[in-house]
Parts: sequence; C-alpha cells; structure tokens
Amino acid sequence: MRRTLLLATAGALLALAAGLALRRPAGSLPGPAPSASTDDVALSHAEPAPRAPALAPEEPAPLAGLDLERVTLSDGAASAPVDGGTARLTLDPSLQREALGLMAARHLPEAAVVLMEVATGKVLVYASHVDRGPARDLCAEARAPSASVFKIVTASALVEDAHLGPDTRECYSGGEQRLTAADLVRDPERDRWCTTLAGAMGRSINTVFARLAKERLTPAQLEGMAQRFGYGEPIAFDVPVQPGALHIPGEPLGFARTAAGFWNTTLSPLQAAEMSAIVAREGEPVRPRVVDDVVSPAGVVVPAARDPRAARRVLSRDTAAQVAAMMERTVTEGTSYRAFHDGKSGAFLPGIPVAGKTGTLTEAETQRYYTWFTGFAPARPAPAGGAPQVAVAALVVNGPSWQIKANVLARDVLRAYFAEQGAQGVTRPSVRGVARRHRR
Repeated sequence: MRRTLLLATAGALLALAAGLALRRPAGSLPGPAPSASTDDVALSHAEPAPRAPALAPEEPAPLAGLDLERVTLSDGAASAPVDGGTARLTLDPSLQREALGLMAARHLPEAAVVLMEVATGKVLVYASHVDRGPARDLCAEARAPSASVFKIVTASALVEDAHLGPDTRECYSGGEQRLTAADLVRDPERDRWCTTLAGAMGRSINTVFARLAKERLTPAQLEGMAQRFGYGEPIAFDVPVQPGALHIPGEPLGFARTAAGFWNTTLSPLQAAEMSAIVAREGEPVRPRVVDDVVSPAGVVVPAARDPRAARRVLSRDTAAQVAAMMERTVTEGTSYRAFHDGKSGAFLPGIPVAGKTGTLTEAETQRYYTWFTGFAPARPAPAGGAPQVAVAALVVNGPSWQIKANVLARDVLRAYFAEQGAQGVTRPSVRGVARRHRR
C-alpha cells in the first residue's frame, strides 16, 4: 500500500506568551554509506563508511508536538498543529500537492523534492514519498550518497583555490565506470578526448575532475570547501536535518575519486537545495525557513521572521558566477539536456535558463539506484517583475525496475512553479496524464 508523506516543518521560536515548550533532538539520523558514485554508471566499489556527525547542541529545536503527518493544505495556506497552537507554513499548497501527486503517480519507490526562493530562503515545496513501507522525511535525511553533485564542491575549490576557470582545457580518457590509478596519468596517446572544465561539469566527466583535483588541490582545501557548503556541519533549519557526511581521504587515488563524486560523502535534499541557492546568491548563504509564524488558541501570534542571510560568505562573487556558468552546461548540452527538452529539442521552460547538476549511483549490493538533480532557475536573477529565482533539489531512489530520474521530477516541479508565475510558454505537468502513463 502506497504511503505519501506530506511534510512541513516548524522552527525554533521563542516561548513567549503562547506557552510553547521547546525540546531538543536526540541526534542525527542513521544511514548507510554509499558504495560508489558517478553519473549514469553502475558501480560496486566499497570504501570506508563516512559517519555523519550528530547535531550540535546549539541547533534550533523543533516545536513541541509538531505533527508532520497532519499538514493541512487549503486554498492559499498551509499549516500544521503544534502543542498549544498552529504553525502557519511557507509552503505553496498547489505546488506541494502537485509535487506529491507527481511522485505518487509514477509509483517512485522513494523520492523527495525541495523548492525554495533564493532571495528569502522561503520553502515552497518540502515533499517526500515512499511507495511502500513507513513514511519518512526524506528531505531531511542525508543517507543518499552525494554522487556527482559533489562536483559543485570540487569545481568551487578548483576556481577559488587553484585559480582555474570554466575555459580551463583538459584532455582525458577512461573514468566512465570507475577510476583507476592509470586514469589519473596523462598519456597523449590515450587522452584523445578534450573538453573544458565547464564541459566536464555539464557532462559530468569524472577523469577531468579527478585529475585536476589530484594535481591542483590538497585534501585540506577540498574538505574546507565542502564544509563551507555545509558538509559535516549542522544545517540551520526549522527542524533537525541530518548533516551530510564527509570523509576526504589523504591517499591520492581515494582523494581523486572522492573529488569526482565517487563516494565518501552523503547529502540531504534540503542541503542540496541550499548548495544551489548559495551559487545563485553569488556565494552568500541563505537560511531555509518553512514556518511563517505560530498562532496560539488565544490568537497570540509569534512570528518566525529571520534575516535570511548568514554571517559568513561561502564563495567569492567571481567564483559563484563561474560555477553557475558551468552548471548551466548541464541543461544546455549535458546530462540533463534530454530531461529539459522534448523530442524536437524544444525547451520545457522556454526563455528560462536553468543551471543544475546531476548525480547517479547504483548501489549493487542493495539494488538501490540513486539519482539527483539540484539547481536553480532562472540561472541569472530575473528582471524586476519577473518570477522570483528558485533553487530546487530532487532525489529519486529506484529499484531494479526504473521509473524516472531526479532531473525529470525537478523539471516538472519547476514547470509547475513557473506556470503558476505566468511565465510565457510554460505549461504545468499533468498529474493525471503521468498517472495514466505509469499505471501498474
């Protein structure tokens, strides 16, 4: 029996006259480590399991009694009960329903999607789906391997620390299904294919990232950049979020494989959306939020307004601009071109450039097939009066029988958002049409 989890969260608010009691989480969520990761290949390597650190004690605590399975979606409003009151949420009810419907209609074994405004951190969609088994908050779980989404981190370090750029040219061979020590050695006779760093990002070419990281970065530099993106750190949000696990090997081959996205890191959909928002905001972080305020039975309103900007900058503006340009190549010519264009090369989001990054992992032992898409649209801030820029992250976990990849789910959620905003030429996906095509 299918269970669709409708999730929303509430933040740590001051226990004012409303009499709301706060409690602290016990710690982070457990999860398996990945066996290997890359784009569009099946791997069965094994490495030491990275452990996700526990939440720091100073992290915000959830509102006592918040019931994530009793979210109410009405016309123009979303809310959830808490002890002694009601949390009014930032979710867009129509988009939330649509995201849940798209996942359920396709009978995805496990899937999650987060959509948030880049400028404000306001979460518009926070939806998880488990087709069989107990419902879970997949948006806050960091059990899935980062796969090639980690190339966003490596690209940022190559630009900021190694002073490379999108036009840096590299020739390569091998590395499609696995990376060996021989793949890291330059050989003019074997290295018959050449591309730029931007092209390698778009097509997720493992050897290019592995070689450049091995030659131009230190483990400390890559680890430092990953931590700036939130790996191994508590995620500031309105409920506990499992931190992404991080293990950067010092051994050269293991380091190169990790930099290319093969293993040693895990990620939650919420963190993935935040990573894309950082790039979109020219390197400034944004605090995601999903609670507008809490209303007590007596009508006392406790607002949850916060400054969406954090104190530290993650990337320089120049680095963020260069990484954003690389991420655009994913959709214009790379691993997500087919997902964002129809059979006649027509864009599903005409006139709206999209920046993104895919990731794919086949975990051979468990027969779990992880796919990621995270990105933002428009790829450059819209002019005055245009639709607000949004960041999206989608995770789809298939079994041996595939349904869709995460880039298709992300595309459809973006279509729903921009159609709702009145973007010219953008049509909403049809949940009923999807359901007809995916009948069992």
